[in-house]
Amino acid sequence: MSSATQHRGDYIREKVYETGRVSVRELAKELDVSEATIRRDLKVLSDAGEVELVYGGAALPHKREFSFRSKASRETEAKAVIGALAASLVTDDEQIFVDSGSTCFQMARYLKSRRNVSVIVNSARLALELDAPGLKVILLGGQYRPDRMDTVGPMATAALEQLRGYVAFIGCDGLSREFGLAASDLESAHLHGLAVRNSRRTVLLADHTKFLAPSLFRIVAMEAVSVVVTDRPPLPEWAAYFESQGIDVIFPAPLGGTEQDRQ
Repeated sequence: MSSATQHRGDYIREKVYETGRVSVRELAKELDVSEATIRRDLKVLSDAGEVELVYGGAALPHKREFSFRSKASRETEAKAVIGALAASLVTDDEQIFVDSGSTCFQMARYLKSRRNVSVIVNSARLALELDAPGLKVILLGGQYRPDRMDTVGPMATAALEQLRGYVAFIGCDGLSREFGLAASDLESAHLHGLAVRNSRRTVLLADHTKFLAPSLFRIVAMEAVSVVVTDRPPLPEWAAYFESQGIDVIFPAPLGGTEQDRQ
């Protein structure tokens, strides 16, 4: 994908999430390209499930699937990169919380080489994946959700209330500088918000699409985050925001680089 195509895609995503609907004619004028080019861009976004094609343009999809299996199939390469970078922040003899989302799940394979690390999880799938000699897994009990393969509810939050001193690794369904981290369902937002509040430090794992996709239920404000791990350099407005808030940003090194970049 060319940088121009990527830029148009990012712009269109942001517009459709801000306004709920965009027109081919207006986008072509704003981006100074042909309407045929915009139609091709919208088709790509539609095929990825990010917009729904309507007469004359595109709109937010009416139905979104938020099961673990569905989420895991989106932005797979980006999530794998983010998982590896996030896991590199974990040292031996540490205590961490890893949320039940598909991005955080990608950390699992890289954590298996750690020694004497306690991992708090609310995901049955993640608990099974973390079967390694050097890991001590604490699985929170509660109401089991088969579609997400995780536990939520009062029993899960009561167990989490007994724990402190860990680093929280948290994903999200959407981001906003004003609203903060957000989830698509209330139960996840409540539990993961508590995990952040009880932690000594929070690392946010978010692929580039999350910066353009606000969601409904607030997890925490952005000020609660110490580090953001993502798959691309953030957009200029986000980079300026992170710098102003003192939030470190980690993303892959440029092509030909040998180390991860920090901003």
